[in-house]
Amino acid sequence: MTVLDTRALNRATLARQLLLDRADVPVLDAVAHLGGLQAQEPQEPFTGLWSRLRAFDPAVLSDLLVRRHVVRTHLMRRTVHLVTADDAVAWRARHDAMLRQRVLGTYRRELAGVDLDRLAAAGREVLADGVPRSMPELARAVAHRWPAAGTRALGEVLIAALIPTAQLPPRGLWRTKAGVRNLPLASWLGREVDPLPADGSDPVGQALVRRYLAAFGPAATADVRAWSGVAGLPAAVAAMRDELVTFRDERGRELLDLSDAPRPDPDTPAPPRFLPAFDNALLGYDDRTRIVDDAHRGLSVAGARVVLVDGRVAATWHVDADVVVVTPLRRLSRGDRTAVAEEGQALAAFLSDGDGGVRIDPSSP
Repeated sequence: MTVLDTRALNRATLARQLLLDRADVPVLDAVAHLGGLQAQEPQEPFTGLWSRLRAFDPAVLSDLLVRRHVVRTHLMRRTVHLVTADDAVAWRARHDAMLRQRVLGTYRRELAGVDLDRLAAAGREVLADGVPRSMPELARAVAHRWPAAGTRALGEVLIAALIPTAQLPPRGLWRTKAGVRNLPLASWLGREVDPLPADGSDPVGQALVRRYLAAFGPAATADVRAWSGVAGLPAAVAAMRDELVTFRDERGRELLDLSDAPRPDPDTPAPPRFLPAFDNALLGYDDRTRIVDDAHRGLSVAGARVVLVDGRVAATWHVDADVVVVTPLRRLSRGDRTAVAEEGQALAAFLSDGDGGVRIDPSSP
């Protein structure tokens, strides 16, 4: 079986993630291809798409949110993702068990004795009036029936697990600060979530595997689960084995892939790219060594914004008064510093309408 080394996996990841060459595709198609963008920080998807698309116009993404073609909702890993409306409707039921399990893992004591089906029905009854509500507002509306549980636990389980909901605009619009207001997905999108098949088959699980490999592969089943959080995917993989090709990584893990997916030459040049906080290019794997050294793995879960140099995490970045400030994690060559500065200047212009600048601080110890 062919072995793909770390650099080969890195270049495949960059190509699938639209980070090797910026793509000339519509914004909606990019969101769909990526399987959504993690979006608990509302402005971060704009940077994520700017780094991936040519001539990205943030107003287009805002318009897609307003017109309900994309939606902000709890999905993969119980985190807020920006996904297409079609994917939200198709995927949500397959994530239900995971969402419940993860909320209960945090609030098991508070929710002990609470009939979750009755709680879900009570929450839907409150939301049936069509008035968008925050999580605390919804929790307070039902808390008199389960006073011992506390509003935080009630709100979390209702919004993040029991009732498929959308976070409504203006939250998530370009350069807009707004609190979270929720409505059921069915109300916001005008269509119900697709139910799971009654015959026990798993077409959604298979679709998730295909979509994941298209955007993240080659990858192991553990990587697919790390991205989605859902269980039972090995069975989905077994059912679709004949349409997949396999490799090994340097650790000996079996890697799955689509036969026609891009696997560029490992020596393909990779330009610097600025990634937003919680970007799935880092978080979407169990084994993240293809893109970040183990010593810096914690950056991906801490919400650090990172810079890729030669395809790997080499610096962090933040914005200070319209200046993109880059802090290298290792010494950069003169050529790399120049390329990072040029890309950082372009990002600063995007974030500030052309008035920003870039500064590269000394390397960290």
